[in-house]
Amino acid sequence: MKEFWNIYYEWLKSDALTEAEKAELRAIESDEDEVALRFSCGLSFGTAGLRGTMKTGLNAMNVHTVAHATQGLANLIVREGRANDGVAIACDSRLNSQTFAETAACVLAANNIKVYLFDSLRPTPELSFTLRELCCVAGINITASHNPKEYNGYKAYWEDGAQLPPEHADTVAAEIARLDIFKDVRKMPLNEALDAGLVTIIGEEMDEKYLANVAAQAVNPDAITTVADELKIVYTPLHGTGYRLVPAILKRVGLKHLYTVDEQMVIDGNFPTVKKPNPEYPEVFALGIEIANKVGSDLVIATDPDADRVGVMSRTPDGSFTTITGNQMGALLVDYIITAYKETNTMPHNPYVVKSIVTSELAAKICAANGVKMHNVLTGFKFIGEVIKNYEKTGDGSFLFGFEESYGYLKGTYARDKDAVVTAMLICEMTAFYKSRGMTLSDALSALFEKYGFCLEQNVEIYMEGLEGPRRMAALMDGLRNNPPTEFGGVSVTLVGDYGAGTITEDGKVHPTGLPSSNVLYYRLSNGDVIVARPSGTEPKIKFYYMLEADNRAEAEAKLASYQKTLNALSENA
Repeated sequence: MKEFWNIYYEWLKSDALTEAEKAELRAIESDEDEVALRFSCGLSFGTAGLRGTMKTGLNAMNVHTVAHATQGLANLIVREGRANDGVAIACDSRLNSQTFAETAACVLAANNIKVYLFDSLRPTPELSFTLRELCCVAGINITASHNPKEYNGYKAYWEDGAQLPPEHADTVAAEIARLDIFKDVRKMPLNEALDAGLVTIIGEEMDEKYLANVAAQAVNPDAITTVADELKIVYTPLHGTGYRLVPAILKRVGLKHLYTVDEQMVIDGNFPTVKKPNPEYPEVFALGIEIANKVGSDLVIATDPDADRVGVMSRTPDGSFTTITGNQMGALLVDYIITAYKETNTMPHNPYVVKSIVTSELAAKICAANGVKMHNVLTGFKFIGEVIKNYEKTGDGSFLFGFEESYGYLKGTYARDKDAVVTAMLICEMTAFYKSRGMTLSDALSALFEKYGFCLEQNVEIYMEGLEGPRRMAALMDGLRNNPPTEFGGVSVTLVGDYGAGTITEDGKVHPTGLPSSNVLYYRLSNGDVIVARPSGTEPKIKFYYMLEADNRAEAEAKLASYQKTLNALSENA
């Protein structure tokens, strides 16, 4: 019998499962592929924690896998001698999130580790802030960010407020592999943990401290109040955690006319008004645009369920709305922050910006033109946090802004993860700045392109789902790595960066990347265009990032179509 069948039957016999869970497993007994998918391996624990669909099984998100992972984290904390420092726990609006958060708290308490548990859902960045504020050793946030409703996840953080460093993630993963998921996991009933003082419930008092730190990041506090009578903003939390704190911060900085999408202010892990609660997708803005057209707003803002990502649609000169992409918003905010500091003569000492290697170089051009240092790091906000931490050690440098193309941004060092709350505030401030000049954000973006050159960034995702998905993903990446393409669309490749091997090859010479190892492949073409391949760490897909420069959009889109033909051919052969 295949090993996964043995594990399947062990689960069926376990007293740890409820009758409902056992009934769910019995229902798939005739489906070998589904049994294999659930029991041939467990969820992979990495620096981003866990993420998967919610169902019963080893390779899924449920109370058992959450408890298992938390026991692994608890063992790390005890080994480090940090049990008394405590762990902060938060969750988002997803189905089962509160249950999973309480499960984690019960496991930590059973290991005599102090827990600070939020009384209800909170944004991811507030969790990062809270563990720093309370001097905790670690933090846990139950969220699957912008994934579909079937997913949930487990983000683990360390004392600096960033997600676990690789060495600690490896330790937790090794502990999970060593521990029996049922026999070796300790648990204490929540009521007993509360009575024993091992779990402390935290609430609005932490919100106030967090919002005070967010408000302090305003670059020009007078920008909104100057046009407050005319400025109108539409906001939607997409049924998630931004529903309270985003409106709170916008009102605090002087916004008078905020219109919310009532249907999407309802907390609901089924996300009934959208197929996917992802602010990268234009369709999630439909209800917001209806309101914007009624009230005369030029901007609609959306945050994802855990309020770490933010998306925007802006009115164009013809009256329609268009998406401002993550790359474009990052460049707009970098330019605005630098401009506002210069206009108010408040530019901090030795300013720097941090972005990921799959993010547009437009922001780098803006920084270079203004004497601001730009750092490129691997994908993952923890790497942006590492740069901040290194500067703090030297005491010489001022963090202006950090961002990724995937709609994640941060200003300020109070947290070490992307923050849609502070970003929403800054976007409104920037919108007010341009409104006082008779411009929308779409106009501002056109002005940037006119000054620095047109840029087109496009992400192409190739999904490889099912039991064969991991093998196919590995085969495609191995093929690109072992036989790197020499051209895309007839344009020669002049530089190959293999961040897994830690090498950059150019003109026959090999240099180190200077960055940690990561399964990322980077190609620069002879015309300066860049193409990057990276498997998703949370979904069964490979993401291809195109970063192109051209005289205009039509020329850039023609190049994109040509490059995509080469990529399609490479993918079909994987």
